[in-house]
Amino acid sequence: MSLEIHELSLGFPRHEQYKGLASQLRDSSKSIVANIVEGYAFRKQRPKRYINHIEVSIGSCDETRLWLRYGFDLGYLEREVYNRLIAEYEEIGKMLWGLLQSVGKQLSERE
Repeated sequence: MSLEIHELSLGFPRHEQYKGLASQLRDSSKSIVANIVEGYAFRKQRPKRYINHIEVSIGSCDETRLWLRYGFDLGYLEREVYNRLIAEYEEIGKMLWGLLQSVGKQLSERE
């Protein structure tokens, strides 16, 4: 998904590319997976750090949906594209919440 967002955001106006909406959208979408990967390294020795990274990923997912809404409201995204991406990021958010609950349950069972 983040690669699609990256490509899509390159079509935004030039003034949105650097430190603007396109840049924010690219960063937040990439942050979702980057935080999961980074946190996964801690899953066994420091599971609370893993949980923290999952929580940051959830926040980045919500942020991505916000920037998508801005892109739609500003006319940079067509309705069909916007609706599809929002639905996909809602599903990603659900999966992240499920992962958070699963890891949290495992942690509480270990304590």
